[in-house]
Amino acid sequence: MQSPEEIGDEMVLSDDLYDKFVKMVYQKTGLFYEHNKKYYVQKRLEKRAEMLEMDSIDDYYRLLKFAKDSTEFDRLINDLTVNETYFFRDYPQLRNFAEEVLPMVVKGKNKNKNRNIKIWSAACSTGEEPYTLAIILQEMLDEPETWNLQIVASDINTDVLRTARIGLYEYRSVRDVPPEYLKKYFTKKNESYLVNLEVKKLVRFRKINLMDSDAISNITGCDFIFCRNCLIYFDDESRKAVLSGFYGSLNPGGIIFLGHSESVGRISSAYSMQRIGDSIVYSKPR
Repeated sequence: MQSPEEIGDEMVLSDDLYDKFVKMVYQKTGLFYEHNKKYYVQKRLEKRAEMLEMDSIDDYYRLLKFAKDSTEFDRLINDLTVNETYFFRDYPQLRNFAEEVLPMVVKGKNKNKNRNIKIWSAACSTGEEPYTLAIILQEMLDEPETWNLQIVASDINTDVLRTARIGLYEYRSVRDVPPEYLKKYFTKKNESYLVNLEVKKLVRFRKINLMDSDAISNITGCDFIFCRNCLIYFDDESRKAVLSGFYGSLNPGGIIFLGHSESVGRISSAYSMQRIGDSIVYSKPR
């Protein structure tokens, strides 16, 4: 291993340059990296600079600043974003959705003779969440084939979206799937598990930056938005912008599910907080 002296100063990331990168990422994505994340960010900047055979992180910054398209910036974001997920993550919340919230919404739709259910899985990572939601819909709806079911799954990271579209997972990702669901909705391929077509056909994956108001405005008519453990990477201003976009995407009465450490209340007064069963959810007033 080289010592700092052997490495020299080619890949030094000054505080000033770090702040410039942080500002660039924040302005384009809403993601905010505090100073205690400097080492984490620096290693990823070094990786990209080395991949491009550049001599310094400063050169890499100039490349991003004056690039004619977003190709390299997208690659950097792929390296910066964390994508830890698995099927049926936070099972109690999903159970509450399946057994309490979904039946409540379905009852209202049946009353109005509305057979449409649309879910947006924002920050879907490698696809485990939207596929989980598709399985829940198949299991919990009477005659699911009589419903028009849509699940929009989005992420800013193009690498994870590529994995999601394939739908092939190692055991680590499916370890919490109930055995009967694993048998019913997956096909084992050697030591991996492939999501079956009846699940995959319900999900459409899209690259969406949650700070892109134009892209978000194209997603409308949602009954549910799942945005779990994502807003923790935004500051209050960015969270407010994202929640404003979600508001326009939801139907009246539509519901947002967030992670347990996240809250809408202090960021936006536009939503109504509800306790349904054991979960706190936020809904758009009717």
